[in-house]
Amino acid sequence: MLHLKRLVLTGLCMSILFIVLLGRLAWLQLMPGQHGNAPVHGMMHRDSWKRMAVVQRQRNLILDTGRGDFVDRYGTPITGETYETVALFPVQPQARGEEEELSKLAKVLGVELKELIARWDAMTEPDFWRQAKNSAPYRLTEKQSKEIGALQTNGVRVLPYRNRYLDSFDAKHIIGFTSQHPEWLMRAHPNDLKAGKRTLTEQVGGSGLEKSLDSFLHGVGETSVSYFIDGRNSPLHGLDLRMHGPKNSYYPLKAVTTIDLDLQNELEAYADASGLKEGAIVVLDAGNADIVAMVSRPKLPDRFQSADGSEWINHALKAVEPGSIYKLITAAAALDNGVVRKGEIFHCDGEYGKYGLSCWKHGGHGDLTLEEGLAQSCNIVFATLAERLRAEQLDQAAAALGVKERIGWHNEKSQGMLSAAFRLLQEEEKGKLFAGDLKMVDGGIMAQSGIGQRDVRVTPLQAANLIVTLLHGGEVLEPRLVSEIDYADGGRMIEFSSRRDRDLGGARIHPSTARKLLQGMESVVEHGTASSIKGGRWKVAGKTGTAETVKNGVQLNHQWFAGYGPVESPKYAIAVLASNRPVGSRHLATQLFGGAMNIAARHLEKPSGGLR
Repeated sequence: MLHLKRLVLTGLCMSILFIVLLGRLAWLQLMPGQHGNAPVHGMMHRDSWKRMAVVQRQRNLILDTGRGDFVDRYGTPITGETYETVALFPVQPQARGEEEELSKLAKVLGVELKELIARWDAMTEPDFWRQAKNSAPYRLTEKQSKEIGALQTNGVRVLPYRNRYLDSFDAKHIIGFTSQHPEWLMRAHPNDLKAGKRTLTEQVGGSGLEKSLDSFLHGVGETSVSYFIDGRNSPLHGLDLRMHGPKNSYYPLKAVTTIDLDLQNELEAYADASGLKEGAIVVLDAGNADIVAMVSRPKLPDRFQSADGSEWINHALKAVEPGSIYKLITAAAALDNGVVRKGEIFHCDGEYGKYGLSCWKHGGHGDLTLEEGLAQSCNIVFATLAERLRAEQLDQAAAALGVKERIGWHNEKSQGMLSAAFRLLQEEEKGKLFAGDLKMVDGGIMAQSGIGQRDVRVTPLQAANLIVTLLHGGEVLEPRLVSEIDYADGGRMIEFSSRRDRDLGGARIHPSTARKLLQGMESVVEHGTASSIKGGRWKVAGKTGTAETVKNGVQLNHQWFAGYGPVESPKYAIAVLASNRPVGSRHLATQLFGGAMNIAARHLEKPSGGLR
């Protein structure tokens, strides 16, 4: 009986233990993991243990991030292409296949077998074959794809890869770059991370349109491939590869920019060949202020490698001293407020006589009218006009012409999918006229500000838009860089309509004032400070500028030119800034403007050219 009791007790204990084990197994298989309340950076997203067990037997490789792409105004791709590449998965050497097959693979990839095996042995995660450590995945030809596909090699597959930045893509500040930024994601999108809509390892916009449109472009999920292995890192035959990805016909989205990519690339090459080391070229559609091209130098480094601070700055959106192009604002204020008489003659002997001001021309210009003063960029004329004005009057003219606030397309209040704080050009800086209280502005500040010095700041985008404003009789438009965002099936998600700037409260200069300034700009090219660019493909008009500045204790000049062409029927408004040039050096901005207009004219003569 004692022996029987022991057997029954032992059987009962084993039964209880078996029931407990069954219960534990059922809980692991059926219940969500206990990580549901874990911090977001745990990245569990309430996966079941069953799913996690499968994940432990597979190796994933992302083929497409699902991020939306950019096209230019004609539909030409700026980002995004798909090509075939070869992927390697970390499997045991003995499971890869025969040495003869591996030798064939190495030959197709153009490397020695020893190098192929060494790199494969060092892998702990799946990866694409790359010619260099930080290069894009290797692009296979059709022949190479067929040759590798025919090999009997485990852990090697030919796969379609979605490459964001094309080989021909020259990094552009307007597009920007993407990078991993888990801290920002945790701060800005905790709910999306918990719901599994975003992951901490995804690429997010770091600058330019990649950043401002990130909430639209990030997509609805990655497309990846899984390669199944056993506990000894050997392939699980029969499972092979499995594709995982979102099944949503509306994504990825496509952002249609206002950029003319051909013109943009031509201007970038021209700027580099002409020696523009630091500065910007902005080209606006004269009809609606759309940004057709925006060049910034120094350029973004290729593949966005590390660089000093200046290379990350979009100089087209950075406000600096404008010099004499600001005389257009001073003239507008003088004409609108009646402080200059019709036909009035000014006299310039080279010296203003106070505040240490003098004219750039030694000995002066003699007697000249306001239009001639604009053509010759006479400091004496505009210092005189500035002192006749009150600070409020000059400030109002600057505001009415759109050179004080950020002028790029933005949203004032929540509308549809756009928030009230939405801006297409997030890096755009404000312009500035006076540093302090208007009541503290004296004659010296007025005289210096009236010629674009002291505390005055303007961006190249604002300078170009100033020209568009004058062409529209004083109406300020909001430059767009994106016209719409479309679904993958071609339907429109959002439209960014051309529109007048609404932050000005209805303030504008008189249309007759705008016409007089345009006439003055014609004189600048006909017989003034920019006569060197007369005789190009188009008859053009504009205003030169040279601003004094200091960098690292060295006296330098910002050289400017802002104008339009052709005069008879304006197509483009262009602003050029050549920053931090040696004092006394050739006026590179004027040269670049003339060349940019010739390129634009030639571009429109092409069969595919023209504004849309």
